[in-house]
Amino acid sequence: MTPRTRKFIGAVLLVLFVGIYAVLVMALGSSRLMTLGWFVTLIFYAAAGLLWVPPAAWLIRWMQKP
Repeated sequence: MTPRTRKFIGAVLLVLFVGIYAVLVMALGSSRLMTLGWFVTLIFYAAAGLLWVPPAAWLIRWMQKP
C-alpha cells in the first residue's frame, strides 16, 4: 500500500471514528448523566474527551508507516 493511500484511508477512518464517538458520548451523557449532578457530568465529559486520543494516535502512527 502506498503512503498516499494509507494516509487517505487513515484520514477517512479518523474523521468517521471521531464523529461517531462524539455522537455516542453525547447520547450517553445526555440520557444518563442529567440526574447525577454537575461534578459527575464534568468528570464523564473530561474522561470521554481524552479517551479518543489513544485510538487516534494509533491510527496516525499506522498512517505514518513507510
